[in-house]
Parts: sequence; C-alpha cells; structure tokens
Amino acid sequence: MNPEPIEQAGAGIPDQFQRLWSPHRMAYIKGENKPSGPGADDGCPFCDIPKRPDPEGLIVARGSAVYAVLNLYPYNSGHLMVCPYRHVSDYVDLDEAETAELAEFTKRAIQALRKASGAQGFNVGMNLGAVAGAGIAAHLHQHVVPRWGGDTNFMPVVGRTKVLPQLLRDTRDLLADAWPA
Repeated sequence: MNPEPIEQAGAGIPDQFQRLWSPHRMAYIKGENKPSGPGADDGCPFCDIPKRPDPEGLIVARGSAVYAVLNLYPYNSGHLMVCPYRHVSDYVDLDEAETAELAEFTKRAIQALRKASGAQGFNVGMNLGAVAGAGIAAHLHQHVVPRWGGDTNFMPVVGRTKVLPQLLRDTRDLLADAWPA
C-alpha cells in the first residue's frame, strides 16, 4: 500500500516523510568547532573548554589531570567525555597520573549517569586517530554513552535522527549534582 504523498511546503518534492529540523547539527557537519591544526593553539575545543565556567563549558566535574564534559553533539542524552587537560593525542602518551584519573573519572561518570538517569548500560571507549573515527583526533577523549533498553528505536534506525529529551545545560546540572565525591 502506497499512501498519497504528503505536501510539505518548503521541504522540496512531496514524499512520505515527515521532517524533524535540527539546524544546530549543521555546525558539526561543517566542522565549525574543529581545530585548524593538531596543536593546542590551533583552536582545540578540549583545551578551550576548561578555561570557561563549568555551566558555560558543560563541564560536569574537574580533577587535577582530567575533566568530564558533556558532548556538544551527543549520541544519547547524558553522553559524557573524559578529557585530559594536557593536549595529547595518543593514549600511550598519558602519564601515570593522567591514566589513573581518566580511569577513575570514567567510573564516576558511570556512577553519576546511573544515579541521575537510571542508565542500564554504557558504551565506553576512545577513537584514537581520524581513521578510527575521532572527530578531534589531536586531543584524546574517552566517551561514556549511557544506554537504555529500547533506546535505539525507529528514529536513528530509519530517520537517522536522535531525539534528546533534555537541554544540555539541564543535563549538565543533573549530572554535576549526581557526581560522586
């Protein structure tokens, strides 16, 4: 059964699709927040974020060697990243203190996400290098993505769209309050 096309003024040729407009994603698609080069002074957002107040930078927690920050382009609500302050691209180049605190902050991120949102599972990992999928390869960062049963519904599978039910600033406040001491 082929239903009649739905007229959508301004959407181009009439078809069967409803549209969710997300113009904020265009900044990511165009690479507007990407560094101009590999150095810390080349516009690295992970070097810039810690210079901002926590709410403005979406920082959830700070340590002495690393910090936890919400992903500006999240895969799921509550998608955090744990980043060293030092501009370093390869995991093997972290010193012992950075490695230990990165691991500890990853554990705390999981605890905070469970407490704040009831996350049932997690994807945790790093993409080291552009060919491995790192959007910002010059400054390593560990992703902590909360998951729930059924969170991969028709939207990302069919519509290639992710629905995030909460503003990033509200999510940051919730997770900062839930962050273990």
